[in-house]
This record gives sequence, structure tokens and C-alpha cells, in this order.
Amino acid sequence: MGGLPLYFIDPGKPTQNAYIESFNGRFRDECLNQHWFTSISEAREIIEDWRVDYNTERPHSSLKYQTPVEFAAARPFDKTQWAQTLELSQGSAPAPIAHAAE
Repeated sequence: MGGLPLYFIDPGKPTQNAYIESFNGRFRDECLNQHWFTSISEAREIIEDWRVDYNTERPHSSLKYQTPVEFAAARPFDKTQWAQTLELSQGSAPAPIAHAAE
């Protein structure tokens, strides 16, 4: 896995990652609960429109009222240092790190 340790949230402890819990609630309230998807392609289109709006048009209080795009553009680091996209050899999920107890 490239030498990066994986940390998981303990079951029943969503406050261990409040940022993603906040995002998940906002995504559900503002996008998923507002639409009745009739196809996968329609869902992809609507969700992509919401994502673009969320990242480029809406200021976030946690980013000093900047959009995520504006915030990222002002960061003082080289964007080429960001992790590369994970490429999977087979299937759609990475191989398990540990195997289940027998």
C-alpha cells in the first residue's frame, strides 16, 4: 500500500472523523434526499453537478469562507506531491490488508 498506515474509525464512533460525518449529512440532505434517481447515469450527472457546485461555488466557513478550489489554489505546496490515483490490478476493490480469522 505504499507504506502508508491505514486507520479506521471505531464502530459506533462517528465523532472520530467529524468532518466526513458533516459532509455525509450535507450530501444526503442537499443532494440524495432531493432527487429520485431513475438510472445510474442520471444519478452520476446529478451528483457530479452537486460536487462541482460544492467545490467551486460555495464558500465554506471551515476554509475562512473560501471555496475548496480557492483554498487549494492558495496552498503553499507543490500539487505534484499529492498522492497518485490508486490503480487496481483486478476488480473494483483493493486486496484486503489482513485476512479474516479462521
